[in-house]
Amino acid sequence: MGKQIEILDTTLRDGAQARGISLSVDDKLNIAASLDMLGISYIEFGNPATGERELEGFRRVRRHSLETSRVAAFGATRRKNTPVAEDAGVRALEASGADTIVIFGKSWDLHVDHVLGTTKEENLAMIADTVAHFAARGCHVIYDAEHYFDGRRSDHDYALETLRTAVQAGAHCITLCDTNGGTMPNEIYEATREAKELLRVQIGIHCHDDCGLAVAGTLEAVRAGATLVQGTLLGFGERCGNAKLTTILPNLQLKLGYDCIPEKNMPMLTTIARQVAEIANISIPSYSPYIGSNAFTHKAGMHADGVLKLSRTFEHVSPEDVGNMRRILTSEMSGRNALYHKIQRIAPELDRDSPEIQRIIEKLKEAEQNGYTFEAAEASFELMVRRETGRMPNFFDLIFYKTIGEQPFSSTMSSSAVVKLRVGDREAVNAAEGEGPVHALDTALRKTLDEFYPRLAESYLCDFKVRVLNPEAATAAKVRVLMTSTDGDATWSTVGVSPDILEASWTALSEAVEYKLIRDAKL
Repeated sequence: MGKQIEILDTTLRDGAQARGISLSVDDKLNIAASLDMLGISYIEFGNPATGERELEGFRRVRRHSLETSRVAAFGATRRKNTPVAEDAGVRALEASGADTIVIFGKSWDLHVDHVLGTTKEENLAMIADTVAHFAARGCHVIYDAEHYFDGRRSDHDYALETLRTAVQAGAHCITLCDTNGGTMPNEIYEATREAKELLRVQIGIHCHDDCGLAVAGTLEAVRAGATLVQGTLLGFGERCGNAKLTTILPNLQLKLGYDCIPEKNMPMLTTIARQVAEIANISIPSYSPYIGSNAFTHKAGMHADGVLKLSRTFEHVSPEDVGNMRRILTSEMSGRNALYHKIQRIAPELDRDSPEIQRIIEKLKEAEQNGYTFEAAEASFELMVRRETGRMPNFFDLIFYKTIGEQPFSSTMSSSAVVKLRVGDREAVNAAEGEGPVHALDTALRKTLDEFYPRLAESYLCDFKVRVLNPEAATAAKVRVLMTSTDGDATWSTVGVSPDILEASWTALSEAVEYKLIRDAKL
């Protein structure tokens, strides 16, 4: 067993202050359930002083039986010249019912003078009174020393005195906060080591990412003796965000040997991250360490070939350790060996010397030269392999499609489309309106196939991207259309390329339908 590090996730408090993040009470409860499943020590649920909705959230979360996580309420020290028992913020913290209270106070004399507008002595009294109040009530008190590193540079002795005051008043943990996110990791190490030597309580760290160093600063604080780490799961928060726990957790646990969450839970990291991202309505950047879709993706032939022979040649950990998966991109650059492994998953009867393998590779090269890319369109690549190996059923043939646009555009449907198909020995035709010609084409295609393949209605388009490939040709340029579809169970992407955006869209649309039909047929 390694040394224990406690994790406090502040996604629901500091993270909720990020631009573009708006969480309902139900959202917060669902995120809390996900964090609890991961095994996070503390979930900072919010600041109850901000309003009735926050208090309602605390009332509801108390009725949920979290298995491993403790719910923490966040609030400020009492206001200046106000008895602690009469302070509105203190009363709101009491009303939250939380048994872990996170109190933040001022460590920087600049803030004491210009934000609080009080004396240094009164600031110390505000810290002492508030911490002592909740310690006396039997709460676990975490004191967040706001702007500690700035305060230490400005008035070293006073900044330390604010920490000593909180400890003497009964704080169980002192968290050093790099609130402005401007402190270098070496300084964080030195300040944390000093606090650890001088104070006989747990030391925590809270970093912001304004210099892109929140993770590095957090790791340095742990190296110096901090045993409580604060951050947000996906790193979003004020300004440039908070320390990103999806990076910190595996770094501490898999790389440095600390115990942060139960070992059996680490393979859930990617899934939990995606759940939280979905609830928060954000996308996880593909290049995110450990959990991103590119984290274990290989394209260059040497890399792809090496990782297939021995994964640790180009992977620092196994993707399964964090619940992610390895991807070998479909590209001419992938190398023959990597492409062979991808083709064999679709057509396992082929060996390396099969003529179909060479034919597929040549087809791939030709397609890429014409502007296709299959790195993000694995479904289109699978369909190409199936066609070249005789494993592609003929679900339907296009006889013609026709689209009509209207001017001026209406506020609803501005285009219409007619699609005529041959399905087996039958011909079928349907028309539809849509908000633009692609929408009209998609709707007409689905209407035409509905009587033959009713399960097609389960799938729908969830992303649509258009890229101009040769902008120097202006409006005659070739475009690449990438479409992503889902049926609620799986997600797949298809691609089409043409100087005609409608033809490129039709290729991607029709292949998206064909891939769904293959899935349903379990071929």
